[in-house]
Amino acid sequence: MINNSFLDKIAAIVIQNYGTKLAETTIILPNKRAKVFLIEALKKETQKTILSPEIISIEDFVQDVASIRSVDSIELLFEFYEVYLSVTEKQHQQSFELFANWAKTLLQDFNEIDRYLLDPLHVLSYLKDIEDIKKWGIEVENKTKLLEKYIDFWKLLPLYYDSLYNHLLNKGIGYQGLIYREAVNNLNHFSNTVSNRSFIFAGFNALNAAEEKIVQHLLALDQAKIYWDSDQTFLNDPYHDAGLFVRRFKESWKHYKSHPFEWIVDDFSQSKNIQVIGSPKTIGQAKIAGSIIEKIISENPAGALDKVAVVLGEENLLIPVLYSLPSSVGALNITMGYSGKNNPSQILIAKLFKMHTNALSRKGESYVFYYKDVLDVLTHPLVAPYANASHLVKIIKENNYTFISQNRIIELNTNTSPLFDLLFKKWENNSLAVLEIISSLLLLIKENFDKDNEEEKIAKSFVYAVFKVINKLINYYTSHHQIDNIDTLHAIYKQIIDVAEVSFEGEPLRGLQIMGVLESRVLDFDTVIITSMNEGKFPAGKSQNSFIPYDVKRELGLPTFKEKDAIYTYHFYHLLQRAKNIYLIYNTENDGLDAGERSRFITQLEVERQPKHNLTFDIYNPVLPATANKPMIIPKSEAVMERLKEIAQTGFSPSALTSYIRNPIDFYFQKILRIREVEEVEENIALNTLGTIIHETLKGLYEPFIGRFISEEDIANCFKLLDEEVLKQFKLVYKEGEIKKGRNLLAFEVAKRNVFNFLKMELEAIKNGDAIKIIALEQTYERELMHSSLPFPVLIKGNVDRIEQRNGKIRIIDYKTGKVEKGNVILKTWNGLTRELKNDKIIQVLAYAFMFEKQAGSLPIEVGIISFKNLKSGFLPFGFKEEKDLDMVVSKEILDFYLEEIVLLLSEIFDVKIPFEEKTD
Repeated sequence: MINNSFLDKIAAIVIQNYGTKLAETTIILPNKRAKVFLIEALKKETQKTILSPEIISIEDFVQDVASIRSVDSIELLFEFYEVYLSVTEKQHQQSFELFANWAKTLLQDFNEIDRYLLDPLHVLSYLKDIEDIKKWGIEVENKTKLLEKYIDFWKLLPLYYDSLYNHLLNKGIGYQGLIYREAVNNLNHFSNTVSNRSFIFAGFNALNAAEEKIVQHLLALDQAKIYWDSDQTFLNDPYHDAGLFVRRFKESWKHYKSHPFEWIVDDFSQSKNIQVIGSPKTIGQAKIAGSIIEKIISENPAGALDKVAVVLGEENLLIPVLYSLPSSVGALNITMGYSGKNNPSQILIAKLFKMHTNALSRKGESYVFYYKDVLDVLTHPLVAPYANASHLVKIIKENNYTFISQNRIIELNTNTSPLFDLLFKKWENNSLAVLEIISSLLLLIKENFDKDNEEEKIAKSFVYAVFKVINKLINYYTSHHQIDNIDTLHAIYKQIIDVAEVSFEGEPLRGLQIMGVLESRVLDFDTVIITSMNEGKFPAGKSQNSFIPYDVKRELGLPTFKEKDAIYTYHFYHLLQRAKNIYLIYNTENDGLDAGERSRFITQLEVERQPKHNLTFDIYNPVLPATANKPMIIPKSEAVMERLKEIAQTGFSPSALTSYIRNPIDFYFQKILRIREVEEVEENIALNTLGTIIHETLKGLYEPFIGRFISEEDIANCFKLLDEEVLKQFKLVYKEGEIKKGRNLLAFEVAKRNVFNFLKMELEAIKNGDAIKIIALEQTYERELMHSSLPFPVLIKGNVDRIEQRNGKIRIIDYKTGKVEKGNVILKTWNGLTRELKNDKIIQVLAYAFMFEKQAGSLPIEVGIISFKNLKSGFLPFGFKEEKDLDMVVSKEILDFYLEEIVLLLSEIFDVKIPFEEKTD
């Protein structure tokens, strides 16, 4: 019998003992999944065509006994809220969100009380007494309103329980515990009506009090048989948790005083290869699972994978595992719910909720969206290809729309689509209308999928899962009118999506089986790969989600974390029971989100090692490169040389030269490949944008004075126009960006202050007798540089902020919004000018002098910088300081020295042998 699967043995018993009356036989299993496998086992066991016995899960069976329909947790919450409103005084009634916070926990406790057939009045008044004792020492005069309400809450629990119980019974619906209690009450009637039927209970482990009563009742009437799948290793060890429940039943059930206990097997102690593998992080585990399967396939290419199971201790490993599987896997069956929280379609609906609830929460008549919410929705993979909104996304980014009204969005998107219209339809009506919009939206998205595309099947499953949730909500809201608020709807949606699961369809009897821990019940596999073997994941740690304290649970016989651990232990050891090759994978990281120490189950296998078990331990670490990253080196190809020649003809700007000095790779990306930065919405004004605004404002104010000397009156006039000009430039440069509040208002004031201080400085200079004539503003100049060392002439071209004639000298000015000190424009040696980035400002201003030299004629030239963050220093002229002499006029000699250095830099840029090499410092 060794290594014969449990379901094969059940099938043999059924055919052998019940073969003549299969139609009157019902087989009850712990879950629905095992049914398919049992039918397959029955098929193998018989040569002739037979009618299958009825095979159902324990929950469905208990519903049949009780004749009550089960309701899901959210519908139950709605029903409970209805009951709560009917028994609570109007002034004490809470909103649905507040109610749901404690009601979910209370419903779980009601469920436990009923499943274990306890007297609800006794348990709930016990809780009230505990709270009374806790507050014993508080004097009457010190009792606050809040404390009184708290005590009243505990007093009301029995009323809540009775009202809800009767309300549900009248509707013929119930939660699990209620159904179990009613099933026990209805047992005699049920067993009389089905006296000719035989029941077989198979593969159970932990039974609650109600299940025990039902099974024992049918056993006593000889209407049922129960077959356990219990291994003697666990059963005979009084301390082993895997046999905790079965040992209790074997000792306490009256049935076993006169009947044998079936079946005790000896499979766990048989020979097994158990490989324990540690790997850092979650993805490492997924990769290892994939490589194990690849190895299994390569060792036996013709073999089937239907006896191989990947059991995920954590459901969020599903997607990484699917991506890690080798392409040779072929057939695959996923039997586990994937959390609705991580569902990509759900993420779209969550973003839609965020966009509209934020719009509704903003005061004012217009329905205003925040640009990030809009872009989140429009760039979602389920929307972007079908909404015809790429042009709108571009407009929002280019025009710095931070807040944008619904009407404006409709206006801006000229090429609309039904999908787009639904996304941005106002949510101003009731919750039902909103749900109808979302439902229509999901149907539209479904239409965009290709029916024959295999890859889109999973995406369709995701959309369908959310569609089911929305339809459920539509049903709830149709029958419960008292909760009609979009915020409440959002809260309920979040709660439902947390418990909603995406179900994947597969071929259960073929190919590799991927499942969660609970789905593995009753099933046997030859090769088992279990992931997330860490404490807190496998077993899942303690969670005290109950109003009933631990000691009270112990006293009343309710399950505590000890029993929950024992259930996990059984599942784990049952997976190993008949398997021959076992791989246990755990995360070696002890800290971090997905971390935890190695599971106690692994230690237990090690400590209680069976003689025939071959247990090995490995740690797999990813290969880490010796260097984090190597600097990029790009050789100069023919195409690169062609592009350089093209730049030489169209013009090298001073900033292009300094970008090469800063990092040759930046120069390569920006100038050779012409890669521009991605256009983003500037929510807060960036420094370069502020610089542009100041430059443009000065140009706007000074333009009328080009070609003439400036008077005090001219500057006085500029002061009057200042506010208007700054606002105009803000609008031109920052477009639709918000400038009336927050940081941008501060930036607006900074721009005004900078220009104001500049005008003040200019006025002082004129008053002190300076004769200033404006020659050019923001003008582009160019000049060809020819030199014997260069392969071809190079055009130097740049935009000069301001050129003026001041007191008989030509002064070329470059504005800087950042801080520049006097020392930044003083040069002590020409040697290595183009090697140091700190000389970038000198390289820039001397380039302007070179370009304007001919136009200056015989007038001496000085070049320099005006730094708005250092205005008190005024004009900072370039100066060459050799020993003690400081020369501030740009002479022919200075330009010659400068050009020699620039030629060296250009020769390097044009040298085909010198690649573009990234600077890492």
